[in-house]
This record gives sequence, C-alpha cells and structure tokens, in this order.
Amino acid sequence: MKKYVELSTEVSQAMEQGKPVVALESTIISHGMPYPQNVQTAREVEQIIRDNGAVPATIALIDGKIKVGLTDEELEQFGNSKGVAKVSRRDLPYILATKQLGATTVAATMICAALADIKIFVTGGIGGVHRGAETTMDVSADLEELAQTDVAVVCAGAKSILDLGLTMEYLETKGVPVIGYQTETLPAFYTRSSEFPVNFKADDVDVLANTLKAKWDLNLHGGAVIANPIPEEHAMPEEEIHTAIETAVKEAAENGISGKDTTPFLLGKIKEITGGKSLDSNIALVKNNAVLGAKLAVELNELN
Repeated sequence: MKKYVELSTEVSQAMEQGKPVVALESTIISHGMPYPQNVQTAREVEQIIRDNGAVPATIALIDGKIKVGLTDEELEQFGNSKGVAKVSRRDLPYILATKQLGATTVAATMICAALADIKIFVTGGIGGVHRGAETTMDVSADLEELAQTDVAVVCAGAKSILDLGLTMEYLETKGVPVIGYQTETLPAFYTRSSEFPVNFKADDVDVLANTLKAKWDLNLHGGAVIANPIPEEHAMPEEEIHTAIETAVKEAAENGISGKDTTPFLLGKIKEITGGKSLDSNIALVKNNAVLGAKLAVELNELN
C-alpha cells in the first residue's frame, strides 16, 4: 500500500504529531467549478480547516501515486488541466497504473482517506440514487462505499438532482446512519431541508464524535453521513432550484447523457439556468461543511 500512497509534508507531520486531519476530494476542483474559482475555493476551504484546528488533506492521483495533501503547484495543476480523469472505486487501479491525473470522487476519496487512516472527509454533497434508477440502475458508487468504508462524510446532504427518497432507502438498507447536524430533515444541497427525515439529529459536535467512536469501536464497518444544511443566507429559493433541476434533468435525458457524466452536466446546466447563483451556493456550503468537519475531526481526535 505504501508504494501507492504519498503524504504531503504537512499531512505527514500532522500524523506524526497526532493532530486531526480532514480529507478533501479533488473532483470539486477539476469537474465542479471553473478555473480560477476552483483553485481559489480549494485554498480557502483548506485554510478554513486549519483555522478550526485541523490539517487539510486534499486527495488526488498524480503520476501513479495517491497524493494525500497537495502542494500549491499541484492544486494549480489540477485546476488548470484539461481531461483530468474522474476517479471512483472501479477507476483507481487503472488510473494509478497508467499514471494519469485523476480527481477523486466521494467514493474514491473515502477509500484513499481510509488507506491514510483519516476518518473525517468534507465534501459538498454525496452522490445517490438517480431519478429513474428503477429502470436505469444508476446508483452512485458513493452509497456502496459508505456501506463498507470507515470514513464519515460531512456534506450538505445529497445533491438535489437525485432521488432523495430512494437514496435514503438505500442508505437504510446498507445500515449507514444519516445524522442531521442541528436539523431533523435531510438537507437537499442548495436548500436547507427536504421532505425526508434524517435518522438522528445531533445538536452538538461531541454527540457526532461520540456516535462515530461508538460505531467503529463496535466494529460496525462503514461510514456515516453527517448532513449539515447550507447556511440560510446562501440557500436558494426552493421553487427556483426545483425548476432549474427539472429543466436540466429533461435536457440530460434528451441528450442521452448518463453514468458519471450526468452529475457534471446537470450541475453545469443548473449554474447556467440560475445565472451562477447555484455555484455561489455550492461554494458557500462546502466552506460551511469545512468548519463542521474540522471541529468534528478535533473532537474525535481527542476521544481517541
């Protein structure tokens, strides 16, 4: 394993000193936002994690290595490069073997974080069961990873382009707890709530940390979804975002877009329809998740 995993100096020192570390994905840089906003946001999110007492570890595949923690140059390279591979569980071995640049999705970031013994991972929103999955079988690998990999994912719920009800059902089947941070309903990414209740509500970070510790102490393998609603002032009006999503989903179907191309297409289309407001919301919710993720990593680190 050590042959493939390379820690940055900052992450390596943090591990040696027993400091809390928070994993970050790189798909948000390569496929989630335009340059230079993507690099700027990545740097700001990393700084938020440092400001809240933890060490950031942005994860990506570069030259046959899983890089855990990126230098400024590597972040820049990622934000600027065309044709970066989007890497999930099935893609990891091939992208490593062929030494391509690879951006890790939620599933792949969880795998790499677990290899580096990092327990907390901050992202925007998890993937899930796509609309119409009862005929297409289009279910994100993120859900299967949550069922088996011991990493907690701090997110603003699942992306609202998905079927949230079926996503919650799938997670329940797999025994993955969905814990709402100061919320009783699943946040829907751009909006603070949905019609679907979370499994548990935690008002304090120490409740989250103690829950995760108990889960893993009991060898109940798999992750947890820590659902953290977008701040009120950055949430989008429900009607506006629902209309944008319906339009984008219809257009994706008309263009025959499927599989791993679906999410980037839909997010790009929604950004276009909302005049960029959805991207602003996306950035705000990731930063909000970074604050919670860092605090949770600090708390869990103290318990362990």
